[in-house]
Amino acid sequence: MKKQNILVCLMVLTGVAFSHATESQQGLVKSTAPNRSVQQASFNAAIPADTTVHKDSTIKEPALASDPKEGFKDLFVSNTIQNGFNDAQLNPRAVSFVDDYMKRFGKRLEKMKSWGKPYFDMIESILEQHGVPGEMKYLAVIESDLKSTAVSWTGAVGPWQFMPATARLNGLRVDRFVDERTDYFKSTHAAAHYLTILYNMYRDWLLVIAAYNGGAGNVNAAIRKSGSHNFWDLQYYLPAESRDHVKKFIATHYIMEGQGSITTATKDEAINYLIASPQRRNISNDELNNSKILTVSGKYNSAVITKYVTMDIATFNRYNPDFDNQIASNGTYDLRLPNDKMDLFLSNKFQILNESLQVLLNAANESKPQVTAKSGR
Repeated sequence: MKKQNILVCLMVLTGVAFSHATESQQGLVKSTAPNRSVQQASFNAAIPADTTVHKDSTIKEPALASDPKEGFKDLFVSNTIQNGFNDAQLNPRAVSFVDDYMKRFGKRLEKMKSWGKPYFDMIESILEQHGVPGEMKYLAVIESDLKSTAVSWTGAVGPWQFMPATARLNGLRVDRFVDERTDYFKSTHAAAHYLTILYNMYRDWLLVIAAYNGGAGNVNAAIRKSGSHNFWDLQYYLPAESRDHVKKFIATHYIMEGQGSITTATKDEAINYLIASPQRRNISNDELNNSKILTVSGKYNSAVITKYVTMDIATFNRYNPDFDNQIASNGTYDLRLPNDKMDLFLSNKFQILNESLQVLLNAANESKPQVTAKSGR
């Protein structure tokens, strides 16, 4: 296994705090990461002098350990509307902050909806390829104001405000000749990779945002001191800058979306919120009427299913949002496919399941840390 995998495993196991400081342009966000020099030194000390961190295209992306969209616990509170589905409204503990934020930055963010659309579309597409909720694109807004040239006083660069060491760890080239942190496409893939690692640590996107800003060490300390994994309970054990970073994300999400989304449902309601409503699946009435539902159980994999039913992954995800993570967490899923695709699925069901199991086994084997003679780890 490549050295990059070893370093990723080390980061997850030890909870090393890699923070991402931001100094937003034109005063929208002013973000600084606490104790960055200490965190940077800790990271550098973990890398042997004769080791070069580089991107290896053969390395599998880390799989999200559970439904990623359920990780937005308590971001919003839910309200049952007449049709039986859940809509989401802003958590009362965020109201005053969001209200103030909207007054200060609402008009500017509304304009960003227009000029930033090409960036948002690209970012969302990449995030969803990695299984990260597309709504996490708003993290780039509060990190850099969507500016690829953004540079903080601490040395964080690009739309995702990577520090050099964290950028290299997540596959970006950063040296005196090339700085891929400013490359929208590559840095977004790297950010999705890093967000996945953090999510696998916390299973909660609000804590991921706090860790992305202030480091996993600060979040771990807040969890220990508060005795809670709920952001609203532990927030005052976080540095003020990290606490506000999470609230800026909530406010930006609310301004941009205008209402709750699947990511803003409570954890317990997320499954019903996703599966019960065809509207949440983003499919048209014609698609709904020309499709079938089958409850499946087992270790099915969306990539394998799409291979056998000749369906592109983006369309599959519209019909079956968060399929891989939900079936892994709950054991079953109400699979919806167009009529002809469902026929293909049924005729190849056992082959699909067998190949899906093989994919799962291969991923598990590749995720195991290995020792290399050169690094001595």
